[in-house]
Amino acid sequence: MARSSGKDAQALFHSLRTAYAATPTNLKIIDLYVGFAVLTAVIQVVYMALVGSFPFNSFLSGVLSCVGTAVLAVCLRIQVNKENKEFKDLAPERAFADFVLCNLVLHLVIMNFLG
Repeated sequence: MARSSGKDAQALFHSLRTAYAATPTNLKIIDLYVGFAVLTAVIQVVYMALVGSFPFNSFLSGVLSCVGTAVLAVCLRIQVNKENKEFKDLAPERAFADFVLCNLVLHLVIMNFLG
């Protein structure tokens, strides 16, 4: 039983790797950015768990900034993806401009929350 599920998992990872190899480079770069933002949020949470959260609003600002940036980057990835038919009329430059503007608003709110 465990052997067949191991083969199934191996086949799944192989199919995911082959499908991801066909992904355009600009989407891979956005994926890397999302991974970096999530990793930064995880590092901040681990640091808070180990050291403490004395300035709690600073901790919340840092984590929410990372998570918000990751969410906005995922939205950018969805809009820039050529295979997505919902945003076929949206130019990639417009999607990037929306991403930058939303990041600016997000970080202005985060700075205001810091005090």
